[in-house]
Amino acid sequence: MSQNLEDRLTRLEELTFFQEERIEKLDAALTAQQIQLDNVEQELASARTVIRALRDKLSQQPENGLPPHSMPERW
Repeated sequence: MSQNLEDRLTRLEELTFFQEERIEKLDAALTAQQIQLDNVEQELASARTVIRALRDKLSQQPENGLPPHSMPERW
């Protein structure tokens, strides 16, 4: 009976070791993904800023109409 308990304890220790190892790897992967996500969010914010600036600049431009030399009343 004592051997059986020792075997079970050894098995539990092995499982615990490998689970801790897996948790550390998952934590490292999650940390790397969070860094990547933060970078993507920063790039998206920068792109939005550029898009807003371009939109504002375009809204200040005159409408795309016929140029003055093509107006029918000039013919």
